[in-house]
Amino acid sequence: MRVITQQELGGPEVLTIVDAPVPRPLPTEVLVRVRAIGLNPLEARLREGEFPLIGAPPFILGWDISGVVEESVSWRFKPGDEVFGMSLFPRAANAYAEFVSVPALHLVRKPASLSHVEAAALPIAGLTAWQALVDVGGVSAGDRVLVHGGGGGVGHLALQIAKALGAHVITTVSAGKREFVESFGPDEVIDYTTVDFAEVVRDIDVVLDTIGGDTVDRSLGVLRSGGHLVTAVAESDADLIARSAAAGLRFSGIAVDPDPVALHGLVSLVEQGRLRVHVQETFPFERVVDAHRLLDRGHLQGKLALTV
Repeated sequence: MRVITQQELGGPEVLTIVDAPVPRPLPTEVLVRVRAIGLNPLEARLREGEFPLIGAPPFILGWDISGVVEESVSWRFKPGDEVFGMSLFPRAANAYAEFVSVPALHLVRKPASLSHVEAAALPIAGLTAWQALVDVGGVSAGDRVLVHGGGGGVGHLALQIAKALGAHVITTVSAGKREFVESFGPDEVIDYTTVDFAEVVRDIDVVLDTIGGDTVDRSLGVLRSGGHLVTAVAESDADLIARSAAAGLRFSGIAVDPDPVALHGLVSLVEQGRLRVHVQETFPFERVVDAHRLLDRGHLQGKLALTV
């Protein structure tokens, strides 16, 4: 099989396609013939060596896949089943490959209404949003929710999940993404390039932050007493944690983890027509370098994916 690997840290050009043995699934695992791979900003940071989450090169990036079960050593799936999921995170899952061996518990059946590309784009971003809003934030009907970065991979899914939970959803975006984000049905859209959200938003029950920096700092001021700041990027900021407590606010830093219950929740919303996955651009496996160049530029609308 072909895999995308790298022998050194650096820019997109370090990614190369080589031949490797097809993995053998262990008991409780399945071998998936990959049809599409979801790309995530984290993978660009790992490629460059920003932090050693999966060790030093050589390694194979990737966690999000959609494909067809080729071989099963689990009662959960049989050959021919179409599945998708996020495997082994935060350990290396070697998903930039034509075949991947995956714990069966980390996969769910792909709904017919999702293409393989859309399904591959969903797991990390969708699970991050679900775990932040449902499991940690406890969002319920009538809550006021502020989602920062509503046009991004996590953001465009989070605002749809919050709406499905019955919340009043406010989101911040740049002017160029306004029309795109409005198509997902938020109640209020704030162009952060012209309006300071901290001056116009009040009485928020839950803030979901995927931006960090000054944005998350200023979010403390828009929460009601007892409100909840949930961040996926500043989870270990001791000063932010202390200031949240001093202001009478709840603070949660989250790191996504494999979760079949949440994946089934996402599938349910997809099947109800309440959750759409937007893929800005799809690249063939052979153009992974071009895909990572676009990933490096940031400011994406939704997600990127590779087809295999």
